[in-house]
Amino acid sequence: MALRNTAQERYITTCTLRWLNQPTPPRPSHPRCVLAELPTRGASHWGMRAQWCRWMSSSQSGFISKVPQYPTWEPVAERQLPSPTKVSLDLVDKLERLALVDFGSQEGVECLEKAIRFADQLHVVDTDGVEPMDSVLEDRALYLREDIVTEGNCAEELLRLSRITEEEYFVAPPGNIPLPKREERTTMLKHSEL
Repeated sequence: MALRNTAQERYITTCTLRWLNQPTPPRPSHPRCVLAELPTRGASHWGMRAQWCRWMSSSQSGFISKVPQYPTWEPVAERQLPSPTKVSLDLVDKLERLALVDFGSQEGVECLEKAIRFADQLHVVDTDGVEPMDSVLEDRALYLREDIVTEGNCAEELLRLSRITEEEYFVAPPGNIPLPKREERTTMLKHSEL
């Protein structure tokens, strides 16, 4: 909507100029508005942000936020946790084969043990009376579109995008090639030194 040179436009312009020329109130001591240096009024959008922060910190000091002002949790005491898990060499081999990750040294095993120790804190969480969630949006109605085919008959075009095809199928490169077992690795290392 374009404003014409009317009384309404003149009134808005007058109010805006009055607002921009108001004396700047003192800096807030509120932690929500931390600016090292406040620019002059109307100099940029940062001036508007500073003004908004001042208004929020002064007139809305009782503003209720959904984010707590202080942490609502406490660190878990070491005595509440189960005993530390020691990872055996067989378990390390199995994890290396499944995850295709080579721990390589004692440092890798120690890092794994620390990660398990960190996850042990979940055993302390009280979940009595808490139902498992099916979805993070389970309290909202999720609208699905109609199951109507809008495109199709483009199989040849899609197959042309693949580097390798076999009888109207994509050929995917092999992904999970298992690492050799510990005994096989040691024999391979012995033979490679010869």
